Order: sequence, then C-alpha cells, then structure tokens
Amino acid sequence: MAVSQTLAMTQKSRELAACGMDIISLSIGEPDFDTPDYIKAAAKKAIDDNFSQYPPVPGYADLREAISVKFLKENGLCYSPAQIIISAGAKHSLVNIILSLVNPGDEVIIPAPYWVSYYDQVILAGGVPVVVSAALDNDFKITAQQLEAAINDKTKLVIFNSPSNPTGMVYSREEMAGLATVIEKHQNLFVISDEIYEHIIFEGEHVSMASFTGIYDRVITVNGVSKGYAMTGWRIGYIGAPLWLADACNKLQGQLTSGVCSIAQRAALAAISGFGCEQAQMREAFRRRRDLICSLLENIEHIKLRKPQGAFYVFPDISYFLGKSDGHVHIENSNDLAMYLLEKARVATVGGNAFGAPGCIRLSYATDEKLITEAIKRISEALAKLE
Repeated sequence: MAVSQTLAMTQKSRELAACGMDIISLSIGEPDFDTPDYIKAAAKKAIDDNFSQYPPVPGYADLREAISVKFLKENGLCYSPAQIIISAGAKHSLVNIILSLVNPGDEVIIPAPYWVSYYDQVILAGGVPVVVSAALDNDFKITAQQLEAAINDKTKLVIFNSPSNPTGMVYSREEMAGLATVIEKHQNLFVISDEIYEHIIFEGEHVSMASFTGIYDRVITVNGVSKGYAMTGWRIGYIGAPLWLADACNKLQGQLTSGVCSIAQRAALAAISGFGCEQAQMREAFRRRRDLICSLLENIEHIKLRKPQGAFYVFPDISYFLGKSDGHVHIENSNDLAMYLLEKARVATVGGNAFGAPGCIRLSYATDEKLITEAIKRISEALAKLE
C-alpha cells in the first residue's frame, strides 16, 4: 500500500511550520470552522451522563434511527436502522464495505480523478483497481459509455463520489441516470456511493445514487459528519446498505475495532438531529472562497481550470509546467511540482498523481480568504520562474 499523499503532505507542512517556516496549507480536506456549540454541548452532556461503556458495535440505536430519518428526509432513501452501521469516519466505512464485498481478483472500477484511499483499499482487499479516467473537458466526470466499456465478468464494484474529492465536480441527475442505466443491466455489479460532501454544493442538487430504484438494492451509501458539520476529528461515518452487507460490516467491525467512541456518537446524534444555521453559513463561506480562488487561478498563465460546483477543492491542470525547471529544480511530475511549491512558495498542495490525474494538483480552499490570496500570489510567482 502507498502512503496517503494528502496526509503525507499535511504532515510535512506541519513539520515545516513547527520549525518556524511561514507555510500556507492548501493540502488537507478539512473545514477550518469549529464544531458548532450545540454539538459540543451534547458531547459534554454525554460525559456527564456517563456514556463511558463499550457502545454497541453497529452504533447506538437512537443514532441509527436518526440517520434512518435523515436518509428518508434528505435523500429519499429507505434504510432501516438495521441497515445502518456507524464507523470511525467514512474512510472506515469504506474499507469495511470493500473488505466485506471484494474477493481476491475481483475488479473494482474507480473513476479518476479519485480520492487517494479508494485505490489502496481495493488493493488491501486483494481486488484489482480498474481506473477509468475522466477528462477536464467533461468536468472530470465519466460517461455512461466509459462505464459500460470498463465492465466485464470480473467486475464486482464501482466506487462513485459526488460531489467529488479532488475535483469538486457534481454529477447532474441526468448524468447519474445514465450511469444507473448501465449498472442496472449488470446484475452482479455493486456500487459504493460516497456522499460525504453532500451538504457542500453551490450549484445544482445532490442526488443519491441509491435513489434510482432499479439499483437501490445494490448501492451502499456512505456518509458522515466530518465535512458538513466541521467534525473531522470526531471520527464518525456511516453506511446505508442492503441488510446482508450491513450484517457483514457489523461482523467485521466487531472483530477489528468494535464500536465507535461513545462521546463522538452522542455528538453526531445532536449534529444529525439538530437545526442549527451553521451549515448554511459554512457553505456560503466556501462559495465565496471558491469564487476567490478560481478568479485568482484564472489569472495565472498556462493553468487550465474548471470551476467546481461543490466540496472545497479546485483541481487545476498544470501539465504545461511538467518538464520545466527554475535552473535548480526540474519538474518531472505533479508530485515534484507540489514539493517545488512547498519549498519555493511555502504553500502546501497535493500532486495529482495521488488522485490518478498526474497532470493536475489539488488545492483545498478550506482556509481564510487572506491566506488564499497570499497563497495564490506565491504560487504564481513560483510558477513564473519555471521555463
């Protein structure tokens, strides 16, 4: 397995900052907002109420019930509490599903650009990743024709993500319907729908893949509280799945990790059941930052950019700069460029190689607008030295 490049770059930038260097981090996918007070209050109350024993492996019953209500109200999906498993973040949910579903030699279709851990989680399960690359000209979204062409008798699973990390792009209902039609034809094919960014959409609507009734019983919906509620450190993710697969994930989790932190679960219950205005405020802040960073990047010569509709990333094409040099450093690939920007511009980004898109880099705009402005200024100056 490879090291997660997003976490590696974040660690490197933190180490440099700890040494006194002025580093602006645009590398980590983490909201820079504090967890809302009503959620923190629920966690404090849980401590006072002595939620200190082992929790049930699949999660507390009332939290699973709240998620069941959430699925129905927000996504139009009918998942009973028995079909819901609470895990230590959506990443934990994903690996539970993949280990429960994928056998050695099974092929798993991963549209690229993809989130860094999908590929290696498939490898961990003994599966064979089949990368289907989406073009910048199509907003980094694969077509139904591409999906159909990648499916064969060994294909077991498709991993789908909208809004996307790393691109921020959002599939339309029509685009998803086309993919669902292909999936419906292949009765032995399953889908993981990673919807962790569903609450951070600026244009259009969020559509759950399981809402297409012809494939509902073969879709596993993955979500969590990290991004939408500024709760990354609380480590709460969850799935809605066919009952037999939820049971398998429950069994696996019971042997590997047991139940998730009791206090974090009580906080998640407050988040999912709450009616605060913080989500809308965070979404509007991300919208302003998106507009800012895109306007600044569009002024840098030779960068190609599509404006994302969701999440908090931009994924510009920087292929022009590959093969260039400042006279000391030669840029062979996007990882080299990311290291060059860290060392020369003091800005942390993540090279596109980690996302299956070697001609791009990922920038997270989950940070202050002044820092975004300064970071892009530094990047522009550093890139101007490459020839």
